[in-house]
Amino acid sequence: MSASQTATTDKPLNSPRKVILASLIGTSIEFYDFYVYATAAVLVFPALFFAAENETTSLLASFAVFGVAFVARPLGSIIFGHFGDRVGRKGTLVASLLTMGIATTLIGVLPTAHVAGWEILAPTLLVIMRFGQGLGLGGEWSGAALLATENAPKGKRAIFGTFPQLGAPIGFILANTVFILISYAMTEEQFFSWGWRIPFLASAALVIVGLWVRISLFETPSFTRMVEKEAVAKVPLARVFKTAWKPLIQGTFIMFATYVLFYLMTTFTLTFGTTSTDADVAGLGYERTNFLWMLIFGVVFFGIFTLIAGPLAEKQGRRKMLMWVTALIALFGFLWVPLFGGGFIGTMAMLTIGFTLMGLTFGPMAAYLPELFPANVRYTGSAISYNVSSIIGAAIAPFIAVALWTAGGGSTFWVGVYLAGAALVTLLALVLTHDTKDIDYEGNLE
Repeated sequence: MSASQTATTDKPLNSPRKVILASLIGTSIEFYDFYVYATAAVLVFPALFFAAENETTSLLASFAVFGVAFVARPLGSIIFGHFGDRVGRKGTLVASLLTMGIATTLIGVLPTAHVAGWEILAPTLLVIMRFGQGLGLGGEWSGAALLATENAPKGKRAIFGTFPQLGAPIGFILANTVFILISYAMTEEQFFSWGWRIPFLASAALVIVGLWVRISLFETPSFTRMVEKEAVAKVPLARVFKTAWKPLIQGTFIMFATYVLFYLMTTFTLTFGTTSTDADVAGLGYERTNFLWMLIFGVVFFGIFTLIAGPLAEKQGRRKMLMWVTALIALFGFLWVPLFGGGFIGTMAMLTIGFTLMGLTFGPMAAYLPELFPANVRYTGSAISYNVSSIIGAAIAPFIAVALWTAGGGSTFWVGVYLAGAALVTLLALVLTHDTKDIDYEGNLE
């Protein structure tokens, strides 16, 4: 299918309701798949795929495979970005959803390392499937962001952009609720034997729903106009590095603190919260299911403030709003020890504040990052920035956090300092970047 075939003479438009639903449901499914693995990486996989004499060693091995997806994401952004800028947003979004869904479902049928003959093959295949998840998500986010913002009414790009962002908290809540319900329905032995597979296998049904919604979409106005003006880049990757290398760097570091914050608030806190108080490296000692409910409660604030962030970014501008939110994230880093030391109330305050800040910083990104790039390299450029940032901000965040927590003898002080440092890096990137609220989004082709 060529780019010229994608354009239509009558320029059919997607209804706002369809745009919101398609961008929201797709990212919700993709993030569900991604977080199902993140939860299993803490609760299940260390014992089933990476058994070792030392629990911390098993956990770090599981987190290392968790990080494989982040290495794959930039490759996914290049592959899907190429087709998104060459062939169109719609078909590329369908392909990214299929990639993620197939990889997640296959994890659900993998034998574990405890099965004779699979001691090495099982972890190897898990790495491959995790890599496939990363490829899919590498193309998903940018496409969903463009679907929302390129179809948005004038003056509402940041508002429409919050809906694909809302897929992150929804996916997290779905993934963890499934794990909780399974834990209620079966014994721990059953859960580790076969129950952990259910959330992965459920992905197949969710993907079918997502495909049904997305296949009925029309192409976005920006891509249609780009085709009509014969401005499609022959090699989007080469074009973006030649003409938009500066926004690539800016966008990468603008996302940095957001990634560090989220993966500390989810993956690391789940580890810290459920580790026994008398372990070699002491945690908070909460029962697994109870702490998952606590996380879900916090993520509700993530979702609420993601939606609130859109109107704020339209009123104040993306840059100004993100600067004050990032400054608050830096201050929040120094509250980890006193809040976690405040018992149940302190821990809930910690989760609520952290996820509120997460919503405020994540919400505007679906508008801000794509707005940094011309339409003919927008998919590739925003996807690369978003996903390269995932390597430096997210892939290593749980690993660094566990190492700092261990070095601190069970204290989270240095973990908080790590977060504050990440926020300062992002704040500098914002200072060096212009605001994009009033650009000609559809007409910007160079």
